[in-house]
Amino acid sequence: QVQLVESGGGLVQAGGSLRLSCAASGRTISTISVGWFRQAPGKDREFVGTTRWIIPNTYYGDSVKGRFTISRDNAKNTVYLQMNSLRPDDTAVYYCAASVRSTTSSSYSAYDYWGQGTQVTVFS
Repeated sequence: QVQLVESGGGLVQAGGSLRLSCAASGRTISTISVGWFRQAPGKDREFVGTTRWIIPNTYYGDSVKGRFTISRDNAKNTVYLQMNSLRPDDTAVYYCAASVRSTTSSSYSAYDYWGQGTQVTVFS
C-alpha cells in the first residue's frame, strides 16, 4: 500500500509559480513511479507528468512542457511539481498517483494509488 498526500495548491496570478508536494508513505519513492494529473471542471483527467526511478525518468504532457518540472527528494520521501509561467487554463485539481511498477504511462489507469488532490486556481 502507498499513501499519498498532496499540498501546496492555492490561488496565483497568471505568470506566477507554485510548487506542489506529494508526500508518500508505505513505500519509498525510490521504488515507485509517481505521476501527476489534473482535472478541471467538466473535463477529463489530464496527464501532467511522471517520474520513475529508472533513467530516463521524467516525462511531461505537451501542455506543460517547458513550464513544469518534477523532482524527487528521497530523504523526505516526497515528489514535487514545480509550476512556472502559470496560465488560467492550468486551473484544476491536481493529483499525484503512484505505481509500484516502472512506468512512464500517461494513462491514469496505470497508477494504483491516488492522493486526495489539491486545488490550483490561476487568475488573470
